[in-house]
Amino acid sequence: MRISPSTKRLLIGILSGLAAVLLVAFAVFQWKRQQLLDYALKEVKAKVERKYPVVLTLGPARFAGFKTVEIAGLSLVPKAEPTDTLLTARRLQASLSVRSLFAGRPVFSDLQIITARLTPHKTGTSDNYGFLIKKQKTSAVPRDTTKGTNYGLLLNQALETVFDNVPGEATFQNFTVDYASPRHTALLRMPELKIEDGNITGRLTATLDSVANELGISGHIEPGDYALTARVFGVGGSVQLPYVPRRFGALVSFDTVLVKLDSKDFDDDDTGGKLTVRGSLAARGFSLYHPKLAANEIEVKRGALDFVATLGRGTAALEKGSQVTVNKIVLYPEISVRMKPSRAVRINVRSAETQANDFFASLPTGIFDEVRGTQGTGTLTYHLSADLDMANVDSLKFDSGLKGKNFRLTNFGEEDLNKLNTPFQQTVYNDKGDSVRTFTVGPPNPDFVPYNEVSPYLIHAITTAEDPRFFTHHGFMEKAFVKSAIQNIKEKRFARGGSTISMQLVKNVFLTRQKTVARKIEEALIVWLIENTSLASKQRMFEVYLNIIEWGPSKYRWPSGKRGVYGVKDAALFYYGKRPSELNLAESLYLASIIPKPKFARYSFDAYGDLRRSTRYFFRLIADIMATRGLITSNDRENLPYGLSLNGPAKQYMHFSPRPDTTRTTVAADSSQFEPLNLIDLLNTGAAPDAGVNSNVADPQAPKPPK
Repeated sequence: MRISPSTKRLLIGILSGLAAVLLVAFAVFQWKRQQLLDYALKEVKAKVERKYPVVLTLGPARFAGFKTVEIAGLSLVPKAEPTDTLLTARRLQASLSVRSLFAGRPVFSDLQIITARLTPHKTGTSDNYGFLIKKQKTSAVPRDTTKGTNYGLLLNQALETVFDNVPGEATFQNFTVDYASPRHTALLRMPELKIEDGNITGRLTATLDSVANELGISGHIEPGDYALTARVFGVGGSVQLPYVPRRFGALVSFDTVLVKLDSKDFDDDDTGGKLTVRGSLAARGFSLYHPKLAANEIEVKRGALDFVATLGRGTAALEKGSQVTVNKIVLYPEISVRMKPSRAVRINVRSAETQANDFFASLPTGIFDEVRGTQGTGTLTYHLSADLDMANVDSLKFDSGLKGKNFRLTNFGEEDLNKLNTPFQQTVYNDKGDSVRTFTVGPPNPDFVPYNEVSPYLIHAITTAEDPRFFTHHGFMEKAFVKSAIQNIKEKRFARGGSTISMQLVKNVFLTRQKTVARKIEEALIVWLIENTSLASKQRMFEVYLNIIEWGPSKYRWPSGKRGVYGVKDAALFYYGKRPSELNLAESLYLASIIPKPKFARYSFDAYGDLRRSTRYFFRLIADIMATRGLITSNDRENLPYGLSLNGPAKQYMHFSPRPDTTRTTVAADSSQFEPLNLIDLLNTGAAPDAGVNSNVADPQAPKPPK
């Protein structure tokens, strides 16, 4: 079929007209679309500025594709002082639904922020980011400000601010966060961080308070449910926590940590609100170091905390339902802390029944190194409860214990605890950590003194002053420990030890003399193992104790060349030139009095060699307790002298001055000559009055009083 020239001209005209119409329509569409985009961005600007006291400035916007929108720059500046720019971005890119745009409800997605910088700053009186935190709602009910800060309200505001502003789809490229305050600085550089369908991936370099880490991040977030799962791991090494070194003088690091927030519930009550959060923390390669905790790093291969936590006004608590896992040990903690009107802590922890081998294999390194490798049969269970109100420290309550079920040791670890029953080498050190001398504890050593060759006066004096129930307890005296803890809390230092003879023995034979929390914990475990598995008899333990403890100056050198005063034979010779079996009551009381501080033995005397009043008071106190318990006779007590003759090398070593007047009358030792003293502080454990004065029956395993 042939088309006539006129028809061709008509068709060409129609097509040309249609093309022109389409071109005009497309131009109108483009113009209208751009107009709507400009209008939509103005609405975004107005909405942000209505919600927050800021000035939002957006650069020129254009369509870089059918749905892709580019904005050339952004800045966010607070209206209130200081008007420091909070956020800048060189370029933003997003997808825009055209249909939603023409419907008047623009929907942006797949946001990309390129080369942005967030610069929150804080001075002593103001900041440029506080407006982001929602203000506390006013309440008709007056709130009691004496109960302190509402930690639940603050955390709830922070969580809502973060979750409510998380975009559904976003990519951050070359994003920098630069924070500064009078106390802290932080610099975060993110080459890329992506959020896609709630999935988070990214890497960043973080420098907080001079602590730098390179991190990887992966996880998932559901903003509407306030739910988050985030895995944070070190890139090329472990991650060191910031702030902790500066605030607590500790180093904390991990290889990987998994953080989960399952839910939050905020109950706005008349106290300002209480927040409950549920979630978990899990770490691999966790490490903690603080010189007061342990001499070495405390390391846990795998640890986890499943928490139900509540925070309110001046309070925080780890509630029932929480669980701590340390390798294969599972603990159930309940902990509450109150800050005002006075600080108070309540702790209740119990463990699941754990197989003995799993228990020992799960112990953190850096705390239990001496028992590492220990094996046994049966199960072990641990419990701890404590209650302390700083407004009444004397009301401290504490109870801790390890219980075994069908428990029996089958293999010792790094340290052979059974060596107490055989001759072994003992090395003693001075305060600088230098070795003083090494000697054999046992019959091969001519200086070793068997238990039955020691004066009963000395045995009774030491047990009465140091550990009245040594022959009957299982290694611990809770009352003595609590009294020592009370004094240490009041003085904010290790003022008093509260150690039983069993604990002193373990410290000297198996452990260092460092005053760290880790050493005390390991000391307690070893004592429990020895005392509850009958590894050594009480008599053998006391015999070893008498032959190793320090009893005088470590600098003293004997004619034979040995140094220091260690063991009962050295002590009897050094002070009195006697055998241990020949010691009388007064001589025994003096040796017992200097056990806590043997290097200060000289200060028991005045310049002329007379016993000071406090030492005489100690003699009287301990002798009274010994007489009450039937450990000495009434005749011994009535004839106790309050003077002491030093006939050994100690007399010359202590350098007493000659008396200026040989006719000087010795002061009578009646009770009127004694100043009132804190009797408990004269004893190492503080347990003698409780266990001695109130007990009229001697320990059944203790030796009989001298006749």
